[in-house]
Amino acid sequence: MTHIMVTAGVLDVAVELHGPADGPAAILLHGFPDDVRTWDGVAPALAAQGLRVVVPYLRGYGPTRYRDPSTPRSGQQAALGADLLALMDALGIGQAALAGYDWGGRAACIVAALWPERVRGLVSATGYNIQDIAGSARPASPEAEARYWYQWYLHTERGVAALEQDRAAFCRLLWRMWSPTYPLTDAEYARTAASFDNPDFVATVVQSYRHRHRAAAGDPAVQHIEDRLAALPPITVPSVVLHGAEDGVDPPANSEGSARRFTGPFRREVVPGVGHFMPREAPQPWIASIAELTLTPP
Repeated sequence: MTHIMVTAGVLDVAVELHGPADGPAAILLHGFPDDVRTWDGVAPALAAQGLRVVVPYLRGYGPTRYRDPSTPRSGQQAALGADLLALMDALGIGQAALAGYDWGGRAACIVAALWPERVRGLVSATGYNIQDIAGSARPASPEAEARYWYQWYLHTERGVAALEQDRAAFCRLLWRMWSPTYPLTDAEYARTAASFDNPDFVATVVQSYRHRHRAAAGDPAVQHIEDRLAALPPITVPSVVLHGAEDGVDPPANSEGSARRFTGPFRREVVPGVGHFMPREAPQPWIASIAELTLTPP
């Protein structure tokens, strides 16, 4: 699949496009550490139903590039939300269904919460993905803290050096831990791991995991968004939460109470036999949910 480059906000975003340009829009957003290949089983099926499907590489991944060397290499949640909104504006998309997981799910939740008029519907893996940064100092259970070992590791220079020196091996370990039942092949992983060679991948990832724990400053240009997110705004658009039953970093119990954050039409589905990298492991629930939200008359 070839990509186009779209100038959007502070980025030149690499985007893969599927389906008719005049169809109802759906934007599919990957997570960490992944790339657009995670949607290969989803995007063509949606395009075949007449949707205009937009699949971008997030900041720090693949061919996407920061436009200005002085722009902070920030992976904070407000920056991801701003990127998505800027991409919609650049492509002339007034309203779209948004679908994503991990970092991409966070961007989708942010736009759905703060700019609901731009969102036809939301499909978010693992629930309400807006971070409670003010509450990040509260420790979780020891089991949960252990699952986040990589985040604490990246707070150290040793961890940063490890990611820089062998990012492919670092990230492949996360894939094995987070999707323990998925039969990942070397060839499949290599197609995505190439995206981690982006020159800004390490800096963007490190800032993301430090910022959410109040260990790194944010980008002043998006502080106004971060201020709005501090209130943990509800998501009012029609929403579906998908959660992999075998998710090794964010188990299904974590989304059991997520309905309270969604005040519009809402359903939650736990998908058996599926881990964290949900779209590539189980495309069908995503296809069905996105089509439902996009093609069903409001």
